[in-house]
Amino acid sequence: MRHLIASAVAAALTGCASYSGHGLVPGQASVEEVDAVMGPAAERRAGADGETVRYYPRQPNGRQTFAARFGADGKLRAIEQRLTEANVASLQPGAWRAENVRDLFGPPYQVHTFARLEREVWTYKMYAEGYMLKDLYVQMSPDGILREVMVMDDPQYASKYGPRRF
Repeated sequence: MRHLIASAVAAALTGCASYSGHGLVPGQASVEEVDAVMGPAAERRAGADGETVRYYPRQPNGRQTFAARFGADGKLRAIEQRLTEANVASLQPGAWRAENVRDLFGPPYQVHTFARLEREVWTYKMYAEGYMLKDLYVQMSPDGILREVMVMDDPQYASKYGPRRF
């Protein structure tokens, strides 16, 4: 009976770890260990100083994207939740390129092309103020320049009576 309870507790803790990578130790965990815990990365990109960044989006319902940064030795340096209000505030329309946005947030949840506006719009699902359901829209022009950033109430949860607060 004790083994059954211990197995259930271990399975529950592993389920929590697989979502955000909690419990993975920077400087020790390998790429293989991170993938075993968090699942396969949706995208890999080169980072600064020989780092590799692997993205683990939990969208649409998780509204988070975790970026695991690995050194040249293949060891985990850090895991960061990238869809934050501070990161959104750092975006600079007219100065940033699509690659900069992709390096920061990883792959978008959805991509839409608006030919007449000459814009490609990337959508990310996120939280604001810790619990408000929001959509982040970043618009790119055909030359790959970030042109506009909008954070709006998620239309799936907004109503004519205003945003729902959970």
